[in-house]
Amino acid sequence: MFETRITRMLGIEYPIVGGTMASISNADFVAAISNAGGIGVLASIVYQTEEEFAAAIDRVRGLSHKPFAVNLNFFPAQFPVSQEEYTEIMADKGVKIVETSGHVAPPVELCGRFKEAGMIWIHKCAGLRYALKAQALGADIVTVVGYETGGATGRFDMGSLALIPTVMKSVQIPVIGGGGVSDGRGFAAVLALGAEGVIMGTRLLATQECPIHENLKKALVNATELDTMIVMRTVGAHRVWTNAAAIQCAEMEAGGASFEEILQVVSGDNSRKVYNEGDLDGGIVPCGQGIGQVHDIPTVKDLFDRIIAQAAQVVKGLARS
Repeated sequence: MFETRITRMLGIEYPIVGGTMASISNADFVAAISNAGGIGVLASIVYQTEEEFAAAIDRVRGLSHKPFAVNLNFFPAQFPVSQEEYTEIMADKGVKIVETSGHVAPPVELCGRFKEAGMIWIHKCAGLRYALKAQALGADIVTVVGYETGGATGRFDMGSLALIPTVMKSVQIPVIGGGGVSDGRGFAAVLALGAEGVIMGTRLLATQECPIHENLKKALVNATELDTMIVMRTVGAHRVWTNAAAIQCAEMEAGGASFEEILQVVSGDNSRKVYNEGDLDGGIVPCGQGIGQVHDIPTVKDLFDRIIAQAAQVVKGLARS
């Protein structure tokens, strides 16, 4: 029922993209998302050596025969393996779909390399001008997420209801939209706005296959739509779950703390304490406002099937009204 250019281009059953989450979107989780009918996106930033990254691609293929993508992160940071090196590994391994994300588009030379390697290139961004830039550079698909999203929200504070149709009517390539989507109603709404695919991340945190501590999963199930906040305005706004670390970060920013001081609170090492050890106040956790619609911890397959079934009922209900 929900066949679109996205499902045809990517070769997937459902037009659902699992949002890339640093320290979480590993090979096993990506395979589970792809096996459930959507497309998982491997976070290359998880892997700190070329050998680990190559092994992760092989593991995804060993766990799933379905399409998957690999994310290259262009947010300001220091990576032990360059995006160029990651790209060459992907080309050697025959990876067919690449997603890029960050404050800037990839260098022109790297965009050309994607094409040479026969990859479908998806660029994820948070504003129209960035989508137009990606299209001009040769992106095949653009993903946009509104202010409701978890993680990086962009600098425009624009909600999905306004952002998605603005981008959709201004570009010729297919659009994947998201921001706050947790169920079939949100899925149907994003498609109604003109997108041809739906991206979700926060909802996938509370699934059986997600590799985070059970303490965090249970806490997120009990959270409401009011339990997120924006932090790191000074370096690019991020929506996160409201915990002690997030509150401390906001207070430090209000007091004029330096980036180096703030980093002591928001570092990936601290976030991994939450994910791996269940220390719920140990670091920040990217989390969207859709968390208020999360009430259980299903398998990814059950979640996707439920979303599609609910979306179909929503569409039928609208047709009858």
